[in-house]
Amino acid sequence: MRPWCLSEVTLKKVREMGVPEVAVLPIGACEPHGLHLPYGADTYEAVAIAERACAIAFERGAKVMLLPPIPYGVDSNLLSFTMTIHVRQETLNQIVRDIVASLERHGVYKLVLLNGHGGNDFVGGLRDLYGQTKVWIFLVNWWQVGSDKLQEIFDEVGDHAGEMETSVCLAVIPNLVHIEDADDGEVRPFRMEALAKGWAWTTRPWERLTKNSGHGDPRKATAEKGERYLNLIAERIANFLVELAQTPIDEWFPFEPPK
Repeated sequence: MRPWCLSEVTLKKVREMGVPEVAVLPIGACEPHGLHLPYGADTYEAVAIAERACAIAFERGAKVMLLPPIPYGVDSNLLSFTMTIHVRQETLNQIVRDIVASLERHGVYKLVLLNGHGGNDFVGGLRDLYGQTKVWIFLVNWWQVGSDKLQEIFDEVGDHAGEMETSVCLAVIPNLVHIEDADDGEVRPFRMEALAKGWAWTTRPWERLTKNSGHGDPRKATAEKGERYLNLIAERIANFLVELAQTPIDEWFPFEPPK
């Protein structure tokens, strides 16, 4: 039994430990990841990272609790690939609202959403929720946590099932990675300069963008690279959880009070 993992603890243990200061909610998706990674990759990754970060934070004295994950995400642009499961963003937002209401009832006033899927966009929903609950909600997209170190670790980072994500999966779920089936992850470029440069945006139907749903060449991925990146981001997230647990909620939270 890991005392920081709600799925594994008993009511007796929860009562002994008392109300946690911070809850962590991993969120993934159910979608294809090239020809070599499983449909549940985003959820496996988010859970593994949350487990590592919570374990470190708990060892350092932070009262954290890892919640069971949400295994579905916004995937309307991948529905052309068989067995993609799409959940609307408003549905996810409502699930988060209901979880927040439960946490508030139990006196847990800090929640970290550890998002593992780029199609999930919680920002608008969290803005709407502000002022309607005592719970402070923080959003962490795990792949962005170590963005300043990506080029030092990976040859070609990739976007979806590329070298970085494949390396992470090799580190956490090696038995589910079939690197021998991987293709080059080549994608089609935009025709318009504004889209190519990123200052205009449109949704990307992945059956048009990609060959087999992968974006980026994964064939240089290794478990060692994945472990290196996982250690980096787990440490950073753990530091955040410790700081969050130790910081009281007052009239200026989460900002520094005026001097």
